[in-house]
Amino acid sequence: MKAIILNLSAWVILPFMDTIAKYLSAELSFFQITWARYFFTVVWTLPFIFFFFRKNLTWSQNPKLQILRGLTLFSANICFFYSISIISMAKALTLAFVAPLVTTVLSPIFLEERVGVKRWIAVVIGFIGSLVVIRPGIIEFNLATVAALGTGCFYGVYLIITRKLHSTDNPLLTLLITGIAGATVSSLLVPIVWVNPTNMQWIWLSIMGIFACLGHILLIYSLKYADASKLAPFGYFEIITNIILGYFFFKDFPDIWTFLGLAIIISSGFYIFRNELNLR
Repeated sequence: MKAIILNLSAWVILPFMDTIAKYLSAELSFFQITWARYFFTVVWTLPFIFFFFRKNLTWSQNPKLQILRGLTLFSANICFFYSISIISMAKALTLAFVAPLVTTVLSPIFLEERVGVKRWIAVVIGFIGSLVVIRPGIIEFNLATVAALGTGCFYGVYLIITRKLHSTDNPLLTLLITGIAGATVSSLLVPIVWVNPTNMQWIWLSIMGIFACLGHILLIYSLKYADASKLAPFGYFEIITNIILGYFFFKDFPDIWTFLGLAIIISSGFYIFRNELNLR
């Protein structure tokens, strides 16, 4: 029960980060917002680790893989922050939910896991769900929807790498390296789009980093009490907070097709995770 509470708390908190990002995207570049997400994540994570966990940390056994993981999540964040600057948070997140399906597709290649016919069918059904949301040829198919799908693809790769690192590296070290990798790369490029934030915008950017840091720390702690595969389906709970915040702050509410596509994607994802549990 403790693991579920911690995990659900994380998925309640993280959409607040997305809401701030969408709000600020009206005046700041999505890339600058992405930089701030990582910069302030490192700012808040470093003292937390230093004061409470520095004795338990050992250097990574897979530093290259850690950096690749950080760059993959960074790419996912760029895609997602761009997409929500154009389309609703609910639609973007629904399309990003293809991540578990991407993980399933890639797991035979990178994890040497066996994927049966039923799981392949679930992947196809999940992809159909994303087509229901996009409805190509019926509504405008823009770069923002492609970016939202890109979020799911990058995050699916991120999950693959996370599985490889889970048994070897300290999760808090993983969180810190992920933040440093994203902050370093974005710092090299952000001057191109830099706009001096106002004092209030700096405050919001800092708060966004707090939500990111707190959400991921809660996710890490939840994994201390339960396996990742058992907690993974609770990630879909994020859409509830996402819809509420999107409607409250931006008057965005998903249409019936988005809800239908969401139901199809979630159903296929649940089937895949249940099948994984049965194989353990």
